Amino acid sequence: MARNRAMKPTRREFGASALVGLAPKTDRKTEGGFVFESQERGHLLRDHARIAAPRERVKVPVVIVGGGIAGLSAAWRMDKRGFHNFILLEMEQQAGGNARSGQNEISAYPWAAHYLPVPDKNETLVRELGEEIGLLQDGVWSERWLCHSPQERLFLHGRWQDSIEPAIGLTKDDARQFKHFEERIAEFHASGAFRIPMEEGLVKSTDRERQLDRVTMGEWMRREGLYSPYLKWFIDYSTRDDYGTHAEEISAWAGLHYFAARAPEDKGPLTWPEGNGWIVKKLLAKLGKYVRTGSMVYRIQPLGRRWEILTEKTLYEADFVIYAAPTFLASWLIDPAPPRWPIDSAPWLTANLTLDRWPANKGLEYAWDNVIYNSPALGYVIATHQSVAIHQPETVWTFYWALADGNAADQRRILLGGDWNWWKEKILADLERAHPDIRQCVKRLDIFRIGHAMPRPLPGTIFHPERQRRAHPAGSLVYANCDLSGLSLFEEAQYRGVKAAEHVLRLVG
Repeated sequence: MARNRAMKPTRREFGASALVGLAPKTDRKTEGGFVFESQERGHLLRDHARIAAPRERVKVPVVIVGGGIAGLSAAWRMDKRGFHNFILLEMEQQAGGNARSGQNEISAYPWAAHYLPVPDKNETLVRELGEEIGLLQDGVWSERWLCHSPQERLFLHGRWQDSIEPAIGLTKDDARQFKHFEERIAEFHASGAFRIPMEEGLVKSTDRERQLDRVTMGEWMRREGLYSPYLKWFIDYSTRDDYGTHAEEISAWAGLHYFAARAPEDKGPLTWPEGNGWIVKKLLAKLGKYVRTGSMVYRIQPLGRRWEILTEKTLYEADFVIYAAPTFLASWLIDPAPPRWPIDSAPWLTANLTLDRWPANKGLEYAWDNVIYNSPALGYVIATHQSVAIHQPETVWTFYWALADGNAADQRRILLGGDWNWWKEKILADLERAHPDIRQCVKRLDIFRIGHAMPRPLPGTIFHPERQRRAHPAGSLVYANCDLSGLSLFEEAQYRGVKAAEHVLRLVG
């Protein structure tokens, strides 16, 4: 859902402080509601509720549980290797997970993940897929889908500036600290210990890098003498963006990986009006025959040397299971329950705002990615930014907010406790910081509440023995999800899905 960045920025994804005392305003009537509201079904699993026994039994060699990017990548690899005797089970009515998308009369738009960083030459799996779906031809990335200029801007000191890295009002000492941070990031990048996929860097890790997973990013910054408020905001924005967590809480290893894992000359990202839903559509065009949506798995249990996978309608009997659903659910679904999963998850909110006119703009023209300094949210991307139309009076904005303040469980209760109007007011109030007339422009506002949007790699999780154990496929039930990396990245989800599929294919023979 989110992306790392080299030190000179490109884009990201989703932060929340409590906003109180906001009185609803009635400048114009705004339509809208919540989408993908499946929390109650998920809570049936958490609460071990009784679910009716399935009425039919189906035998199939391989079952993939979960239809996000990891599950679809496992299916992509098996299909491409010529193995077709498998099915993929997805609880929701639409596959894609956090890469799902929507569309209205104005534009397609993302519901979460909205770009793909241009992969370097070492990221062979992403490049292989890119060639297959027409993004990469003869080593050249499609200009049609490289993000158009201007790419990003920051609302700072009452006006918009180019780039998300603060540049207005910095003192010489602020500039010195930014330079020092850049130099340290260059050192970490050159070490080879920070790579994508992350497992390729971990094998090169020394005790120096391992120590970084034992402290927070905030602690590391203080050790380095980095106290500039602009730099602290920039780094905190980045950790909220990738991990839904403040820099004071996140593992320093994970915080540094965000900046050091990608080449500084990254010219991306690749993006589409519907975000990564464009990639999902390309995958489903080929893999849709294997996908069973609306199939909530509520139990996975051994049957001799095989597995039973129970859904509300069908019991599947399989030789192998690729578990590509969120890993924290495994203890609720798998019998016997595996050891406790050590990685917490962050709650998020995204919203798509349909505007029948553009708000007044002060300073630089609208960019693809638009961020407000010191906002509790993470800004918005413009779905129509890639349009080739000269003038488009209506548009769709996708707004991101990671609820990062305090305990994640408490933030989930806040997320699910507020009704649509309560959240609508908070979103519009945040946007009013830069767009005072936003309420006169929005005709519809739809909200997606994601209780467990992404892994939160707190100190100790990257090198945790249980994470490392599940990250390496073994046996007839294997795990495949980006949370095995502790990093919510397309590349990590793809890598985990492909590695799980290759393991199963070796056992199938």
